[in-house]
Amino acid sequence: MCAALHVTRQGYHAWRKRPPSAHDLRDAELAAAISEIYTASRGIYGAPKVFQELKKAGVRTSRKRVARIMRDNGWAGTTRGCARRPKGGAKQAAPQPCAAPDLVRRDFAAGGPNEVWFADITYVRTHQGWLYLAVLMDVWSRRVVGWSMSARMTAELADDALRMAIARRRPPEGCIHHSDHGSQYASLLLGKTMREAGIEPSMGSISSPWDNAAMESLMGVIKAECVHARTFESRDQAALEIFEYIECFYNRVRTHSALGYLSPEEFERANWPEEDRHPMAA
Repeated sequence: MCAALHVTRQGYHAWRKRPPSAHDLRDAELAAAISEIYTASRGIYGAPKVFQELKKAGVRTSRKRVARIMRDNGWAGTTRGCARRPKGGAKQAAPQPCAAPDLVRRDFAAGGPNEVWFADITYVRTHQGWLYLAVLMDVWSRRVVGWSMSARMTAELADDALRMAIARRRPPEGCIHHSDHGSQYASLLLGKTMREAGIEPSMGSISSPWDNAAMESLMGVIKAECVHARTFESRDQAALEIFEYIECFYNRVRTHSALGYLSPEEFERANWPEEDRHPMAA
């Protein structure tokens, strides 16, 4: 081996006996801390978010060093893929023209909580068939404030998610509910619930996903981090794992660069005075 490496036998044994350098020891310390953060993120965080978590913990290092250590250890963050649309019986709802004006106009920012909620429905493949997931997100904090799951894509699915959000957040009159033109969101049932709660309906342009880009992004995250890497035997199994992902990880733990690398719950605690909050379900 020494001949193949073009080194002397004495030089090789001297290298073997040499103690690890301070740089190597520091790399080992960082690798242990990175491993803990990466595991806690369920293997989702890439180098930028791991670096920010180390920074919050008071660990001094560089993003490039974190990226190198992660690469050397085979730790890679989750990347988003393209969602597959269901075929056959799982059909898209027909557009509902002029169901509600566009009150958002691609302004995906809000000055405070419960000003603008975004809504959408996605689908999850299981061996039993499709499971439909309706989600509402407060665009201010990126928190999922309401959700519902069902084997059927109905108006009740969207209404149940909205009712959960209302019960949890008790929004002020004038809160905007923004969605696409799916028939579930143009239904009389959902309209009645919004009127009773003083919520303003808003819809983007027909066939324009950019008008609901905030929700398209969230659904992409849910699919990439919770759905695509798994095989669900039943709808119940999928529903349980999605519930756990949303309530235990996404809302409470998962950080967002747009929130200064805080989770939705951390961001709300830091920016929403306790006395101004209404009681919310756990």
